[in-house]
Amino acid sequence: TDTSEESGIPMLKSFIHIHAGIDATGLPTEPSADFPAQWAVVKDWDLEEGVEAPRNIVLCSMPSLIDNTLSPEGTHVLHAYVPATEPYSWWEGMDRTSEEYKKKKEEAADFLWSAIEQYVPDARKRAIEGTVQIGTPLTHERFLRRTKGAYGPRVEAGKQTLPGHKTPLKGMYLTGDYTFPGIGVPATAASGAITANSIVSVPQHWGMLDKIRLPVRS
Repeated sequence: TDTSEESGIPMLKSFIHIHAGIDATGLPTEPSADFPAQWAVVKDWDLEEGVEAPRNIVLCSMPSLIDNTLSPEGTHVLHAYVPATEPYSWWEGMDRTSEEYKKKKEEAADFLWSAIEQYVPDARKRAIEGTVQIGTPLTHERFLRRTKGAYGPRVEAGKQTLPGHKTPLKGMYLTGDYTFPGIGVPATAASGAITANSIVSVPQHWGMLDKIRLPVRS
């Protein structure tokens, strides 16, 4: 995918996120309107860039409210992140071992905790030692091999189109979030399914499913 500024599809900004396990003593075990499994915190709807403005929106989730097998009894797992609104330039060139970087990570964590605390006011005190992980644009650049820690391509409907999966080379296909239909786990999984359907027929798929005998939930 061409991501050049001149003629290509631009890249989205990066993101910061936090994963943690917390003590669930006294907290609900099922989601409700008062204690949802997922929520968003928007600081200012009137900013020029809206929800795309840096650190203007945080998305939070506590999936163990839906599936209690995701964490040990008496605990919850949570995640909070900014959806592709963190400028890479804020972090570019920083030494990941420096005190400056560590301080900036803690500032990012503080910002994310404040959104979590909209529903879990004492979330930081509940954090289980060794479970808190903070991700920055440099984290994603290094471990996810994302250029400038980018979330992915920024496609605007009617203006750009991501490439398909076939290539001029026989037997070579492309898949992933830089191909159709785009970013996110569901879309990326769909790109793999499209590629699989291009390689083998539906009856062959059925035969493979019968062969591997996927478990059926009751």
